[in-house]
Amino acid sequence: MKKIPFNKPYLTGNETKYIEAAVASGKISGDGLYTKKCHEFFQNKYGFRKVLLTTSCTDALEMAAILIDLKPGDEVIVPSYTFVSTANAFVLRGAKIVFADSNKKEPNIDVSKIEALITPRTKAIVPVHYAGVACDMDGIMRIATKHNLYVIEDAAQAIDSFYNGKPLGGIGHMAAFSFHETKNIISGEGGMLVINDEKFAKRAEIIREKGTNRSAFFRGEVDKYSWVDIGSSFLPSDIIAAFLFAQIENMDKIQARRKSIWEQYFTLLKPLQNEGKLQLPFLPEYASNNTHMFYIVCKSLEERSALIEHLKDSNILAVFHYISLHKSPMYKDIYIGNALTNCDSFSDKLLRLPFFFELSDEDVRNICETIIGFCNK
Repeated sequence: MKKIPFNKPYLTGNETKYIEAAVASGKISGDGLYTKKCHEFFQNKYGFRKVLLTTSCTDALEMAAILIDLKPGDEVIVPSYTFVSTANAFVLRGAKIVFADSNKKEPNIDVSKIEALITPRTKAIVPVHYAGVACDMDGIMRIATKHNLYVIEDAAQAIDSFYNGKPLGGIGHMAAFSFHETKNIISGEGGMLVINDEKFAKRAEIIREKGTNRSAFFRGEVDKYSWVDIGSSFLPSDIIAAFLFAQIENMDKIQARRKSIWEQYFTLLKPLQNEGKLQLPFLPEYASNNTHMFYIVCKSLEERSALIEHLKDSNILAVFHYISLHKSPMYKDIYIGNALTNCDSFSDKLLRLPFFFELSDEDVRNICETIIGFCNK
């Protein structure tokens, strides 16, 4: 029986060609020709003020934490249902993480609960656009403006997704994207920092270049470059950028296929939702769908575990996602906040289905029929 993996990286055809061109250019360290091409693409397509490729989305978040001058004891509000990097980037600067609950209908942060979490030590809010679906950014920005807080969008899953027509990543003060091999557009590992507040632009270049003004030197703005700030080596090789550029050239093609797969899943599984046997992804009116993933929400942890095994017996790999961070080994002994019931519910019940460009229509039907058979037993 054919095995259906959870993910399979898709190559458009030009990745190795562009990598060879980058090597032939003699410039394969950071900020070469393909890095510049990628920067121009994202700035022109989405109107981002400034973008900087990084070696990961984690690095982009760590840069953001440095840029807002986070100090030990400062507080950062983060959803508990997210990947560890969302919180860890700020913990590394000494911040206290204040975890927020998810919405009941979908895993994004419950904006109605944020204001009660703000204290005089709060420095930033980090909304995570789960599955590429927008958080309520108007609500978040209103709260941030009222309390003079920074907003750093964790847009790891949100490339080519929008909030009321505005590109995600272009609303907060800064944003971080991922090009990990599980994302829509990939470079194996890789990420991007988006800077929407001009005051961070110059320093971001310095932090990304090990705390030096090397970028300004190569533009001829200073006679020599030197150590001027804290920083690290956050910029990727131009080989990574060459791979990424081949992907973004084909973004429309990739997105169209992913949309087709997502819609097939939704159509085939909707009868189960109508019968109350599972829950499908919920899209708020303000959010577009970049079809980053397709998930279902089971009725219990036990049911999800049984379904995973049932799919596995049919050679289909489906996976659950995050364990609530406030219950993780890192934080469970020091978390003193309220119960986060919606986060915990998604942690126990959400199941991600196989989703990648080369997943065939027949594979989708097979997966859905297997799920339907399980639910109808």
